[in-house]
Amino acid sequence: MVDVLPLVEARLNTALGEPDARAAVTFLGTDRIEVLRFRQEDVVRYATLGMSGHPMADPTAVLADPVAGPRAELVLSVRAGVADTDKVLRPLAVLAASPQVEGLVVTPGASLDVGGPLWPGAPFTSVLVGEPGGLVEDLELDAPLDPVRFLPLLPMTPNEAAWKRVHGAQALQERWLANGTDLRDPTRGSVPLD
Repeated sequence: MVDVLPLVEARLNTALGEPDARAAVTFLGTDRIEVLRFRQEDVVRYATLGMSGHPMADPTAVLADPVAGPRAELVLSVRAGVADTDKVLRPLAVLAASPQVEGLVVTPGASLDVGGPLWPGAPFTSVLVGEPGGLVEDLELDAPLDPVRFLPLLPMTPNEAAWKRVHGAQALQERWLANGTDLRDPTRGSVPLD
C-alpha cells in the first residue's frame, strides 16, 4: 500500500511553499494529524496533513474499505497579524480527525462545528467546507485509490451557521459574495442575514 502523506506534503509545498511551522496532534485511536503553517505576504494558511492517510468511510457501512473512498485534507486561509490564529491548530486537527473518530465523510457544502471559538476571541465556531481545486489542485493517486482533495474551510459565525442550515451552503456563499465579505478577515462580523 502506498503511503500518500509524503505525496500530499509535496503537493502542499508545491502550491503554498515551504511551511514555516508545523504541529502534530494524536487523538486516542487515531493516526497522527499534523497542521502545517504557510505564510504568503499578508495571508497565513493552515493545512492539515494526515486526514488523507485513509479513505473516509460511509458511517453506515458494515466494513470500511481500506483502499477505495474519498480522501481529503483541510486548508484554512486568514489575514496574518490580525488575531492569534495560531491557536487554530488543535481545532483543525480535531476536524481532520473526525473521519477516523466519528466516521464522518467531509464534503463540500458541509458544516463542521468545533464547539467553541476557532482561536481565542474568534467570532467563528464552525466552518463551511468549500469546493476543492482552487488553491491546491487535487492529487491524483494510482487506481484504485481516489484522489486527495484539498478542501478550503470558510469560517462561519454562529448566526451564519444557523442561517446556512435553513437556506443551504450556496445561499450563504451568495450572500457573502453579494456583500463583498472578506472571508479571510479573522475578526469580521456576520454578514447581514435579513
